[in-house]
Amino acid sequence: MAKRNNDNQSIEDALKEFVATNNLQSGLDKVNVREAWAKLMGNGVNNYTTAIELKHDTLYVQLSSSVLREELSYGKEKIIAMLNDAIGKEVIKSLMLR
Repeated sequence: MAKRNNDNQSIEDALKEFVATNNLQSGLDKVNVREAWAKLMGNGVNNYTTAIELKHDTLYVQLSSSVLREELSYGKEKIIAMLNDAIGKEVIKSLMLR
């Protein structure tokens, strides 16, 4: 049975509690990472992005262009920092471009 909170609680706090209680954070992180990638990388990169998957703290990104993959590989640390900053917490520790 769910605990009942009688005192007034903000919607934000209630949602955080719901997410924590139901172990939904990892699923939300996966969605947030996809959205952050699409927003930060822009249409040029998104057109060549075929798959994005977050497993534990590693982000796997499948790209259809080997030239783009090579180009992005030089800025992995910066990409990781930008994505974590956009998400608001350190979700990604490593980036694998395939």
